[in-house]
Amino acid sequence: MKIRILLVDDEKDFVESLAERLRLRDYEVITVLSGIEALKLVKEQEFDIIFLDVKMPGMDGIETLKQIKGLKPLPQVIMLTGHATVETAIEGMKEGAYDYLMKPVVTENLIDLISRAYKIVEEQRERIRRAEVDNILKKRGW
Repeated sequence: MKIRILLVDDEKDFVESLAERLRLRDYEVITVLSGIEALKLVKEQEFDIIFLDVKMPGMDGIETLKQIKGLKPLPQVIMLTGHATVETAIEGMKEGAYDYLMKPVVTENLIDLISRAYKIVEEQRERIRRAEVDNILKKRGW
């Protein structure tokens, strides 16, 4: 099963270039150009990792992050920014971001970060599976 990635950034050329680099490495990538579009997709589909631009017109990355985490806490969100500040990074981490990357993105760093974030997603899914099995067994009196 491929790792499912949602890439959210208002810079169309950047999104297309990054998506292509990820697809060449056998990731399933869906792209959108706004926070509103991202929220619609997050409601409809499952993603493992979400790359989210901090500065976007309309709903910015921090607000989009808050809403994503309210809808589905499991995907790991990695903030992307060309305007990183310590304050932005801290705010994103407080709201549940896994990490952040500075643009332009170095592919090797990106792949490493995806691997680490996906490991967390898989561990959380396994804990959920175990809890569901335990719950079923308890209901059956085992």
